[in-house]
Amino acid sequence: MGKVEIEIDGKIARIYLNRPEVLNAIDTELPTLLSNAVAVADGNDEVHVIILSGRGDAFCAGYDLNAFAHDKDNPLTQKMPWDPLKDYKFMWENNKHFMSLFHCLKPVICKIHGIGAFAGGSDIALCSDFIFIQNDAKIGYMPARVWGTPTTAMWLYRLGPEKAKRMLFTGDKITGLEAERLGLVLKAISKEKLDDEVERFAMRMTSVPINQLAMQKFLINQAVESSGLLNSQKFATIFDGISRHSPEGLNFKRMAEEYGWKKAVQERDDGTYDWTKDRSSN
Repeated sequence: MGKVEIEIDGKIARIYLNRPEVLNAIDTELPTLLSNAVAVADGNDEVHVIILSGRGDAFCAGYDLNAFAHDKDNPLTQKMPWDPLKDYKFMWENNKHFMSLFHCLKPVICKIHGIGAFAGGSDIALCSDFIFIQNDAKIGYMPARVWGTPTTAMWLYRLGPEKAKRMLFTGDKITGLEAERLGLVLKAISKEKLDDEVERFAMRMTSVPINQLAMQKFLINQAVESSGLLNSQKFATIFDGISRHSPEGLNFKRMAEEYGWKKAVQERDDGTYDWTKDRSSN
């Protein structure tokens, strides 16, 4: 069983994130495996539509911080002095893997279930063409509070400036129902109906010739790219590295090292800690 699995089912390719024991959290291998699976589906002349989902209790909980913390040579938790080029190259490569969902010529439906899609998991989801989400599943980019910026920058391109600021200035997690009201996702659906709704939508597109689907996707994506997407993503990737090595970001890391990632993330998301407080002398 691989960390990312693909099944070809007639005109539909089904891609699964498959690390259910850690809520499909992103490690060093998963981004490459994801883009490899997308390439297989995109290159299959029978496939019209890709459905992306996660095994287990979530779509994706974000980066696997515990795994990175135990890796002595990783760019997310570098010891100072920080090497910004190493950081940028790693995160930009991941960004390209996530964006394979956007750039492939087949429509991609992301199905978010269970507890939802968070942080880097939301980056993956927002690169898809369509998102269907369980009503009570949640989506958000909590590292916007401290220790991250969304490298794909897709919050802006899906929501517009004001609503993107609403999400990234707070780092809130919102339910599928609220995500639909904001226009972040195509549709929020009950748990019982989610699979059927996604299947119906996918099947509707399988009756359209592949070249027609490709031309429509290319046309619309070109308009998004012409509005400055690539530059936004480069800035976002640079800022992501800076945010993890700013004074506040280093304090967040020190708390995680002292009390564990779970405690640090809880303090961050609850807004109960002053990250300007220097923990280095504690």
